[in-house]
Amino acid sequence: MSLGSLFRKTHRNPLEALFFDNRGRLIHKWHHYLEIYHRHFERFRGRSPVVIEIGVYHGGSLQMWREYFGKGAQIVGVDVNPECRFLAGRSISVEIGDQADRSFLSGLRRRYPHVDIVIDDGGHTMVQQITTFEELYPHVQPEGIYLCEDLHTSYMEQYGGDLRREGTFIEYAKGLVDRLHGWHQGEGAAADPFTRSTFALHFYESVLVAEKRPIPVPVHSKTGTPSL
Repeated sequence: MSLGSLFRKTHRNPLEALFFDNRGRLIHKWHHYLEIYHRHFERFRGRSPVVIEIGVYHGGSLQMWREYFGKGAQIVGVDVNPECRFLAGRSISVEIGDQADRSFLSGLRRRYPHVDIVIDDGGHTMVQQITTFEELYPHVQPEGIYLCEDLHTSYMEQYGGDLRREGTFIEYAKGLVDRLHGWHQGEGAAADPFTRSTFALHFYESVLVAEKRPIPVPVHSKTGTPSL
């Protein structure tokens, strides 16, 4: 029995079957990411989403996303290696450029004016992760998803990280928590476009998922009869 068959018997996550039964191009993923992906991406299946994945590697995950999201999905791979251009195929495009280059990312926005999901699985350096988030998160559709993975590189010196080092993506993401609560700072003066467009931040081991949704000014009220 294959690993994929075993997972199908015990789980309902189709990504686990696609990954563990894969006989196509090489895919490299931490196993617990598959649950995270499915939790946040399931609602886009069969809805023809535009998905940008940064970091093409051998192209296997691009094929996995095409199968997972179904007919009509547009999968866009982004990589700095020009050889990856040849991994394009049915419903799969490949763009060559540096994710730390803001002008390249600006051009990417122009070429793909509608983006539902961004998956950052690229070079994993601090500059790359922060730059890509700043340039592409505002571009994601109002009810889309931005997922950055392999956040453990924020603790690894070779990627520019270390525990609580200023300038890592983890430290940057901690600041996003404050921005999420901008309504409650300075009588709402700190509410910025991120505050107004972000419904939730989901932190997992090595993964951050930012879930977008237009957010109005929070309101509260009381119901029922006082008992004291």
